[in-house]
Amino acid sequence: MDIRIMEYFLAVVREGTISGAANAVHVSQPALSRQMRELEEELGVTLFERGSRRIALTEEGMILRRRCEEIVRLVHQTEREVSEVRKNISGDIYFGAGESHVFHYISKTAASIIAEYPGIRFHVVSGDTKDLLEDLENGLIDLALIFSDFDRSSYHSIQLPAGDSLGILMRSNDPLADRVSLNIDELRGLPIFTSRTSMPYIDQSIFRDLNLIGTYNLIYNASLLVEDGAGYALCFDHLIDTEGSRNLYFRPVNGSAAVEGSVIWKKYQVFSPVIQLFIDRLRETVVNEKSADKF
Repeated sequence: MDIRIMEYFLAVVREGTISGAANAVHVSQPALSRQMRELEEELGVTLFERGSRRIALTEEGMILRRRCEEIVRLVHQTEREVSEVRKNISGDIYFGAGESHVFHYISKTAASIIAEYPGIRFHVVSGDTKDLLEDLENGLIDLALIFSDFDRSSYHSIQLPAGDSLGILMRSNDPLADRVSLNIDELRGLPIFTSRTSMPYIDQSIFRDLNLIGTYNLIYNASLLVEDGAGYALCFDHLIDTEGSRNLYFRPVNGSAAVEGSVIWKKYQVFSPVIQLFIDRLRETVVNEKSADKF
């Protein structure tokens, strides 16, 4: 016996007739009569006195009425209380991420939630996969955006559909800036800084013979090295504004596949309403953005 049947039974008692109750709960009279018979069969008792013009309850029917009123009232009260908690939700979300344009999925989700729930605070930590997985295991972050494979028996995930292109950041007056894209052979001998964060995610065989002169963790610092003539930076697209006044260009590298990201979190972990809300809303963001083809 579910809550819907209890509400139908109470409607019959309240209205006094099957036809009146059927109109009140918006079901057909034959369907409601059948459900009341099935309810009696399920309980193994007679609930209604037959023969009178208006519904009259047997002793068993009166007991069921009291219990149904209690249960239905409790269910509705619980729904209201849960709804109020949802309206007044507050707390902290700790998110770890590698630098990527697809972080827009995260930031759009965060923006919508913070606008709706001012009591939510959003904390972001940047790092590579190794650091982020350690932080997840140690409970320092709740979720992480990574760009490599992971143990699917240990983590739940949301796949982000947009991929990042790998390429070279250079000065706008560089001879290679006239190219739409670059081949690996054109990079040989060039002094290149590589990302400590992104290098584990790419096919390193195609970059094996390059002149890698150093590493960086944050792309902004690497862009300053490029801007001041220290070398080139191997990085993902969209991380540095190359349309502004900094005189920097990004050129994709042919043969390097786009890298897709996943938002992951530990399995068997009971989250606060704040974290669960974020996960649910992120799924919606991914579906909506993908259907709108914004990335």
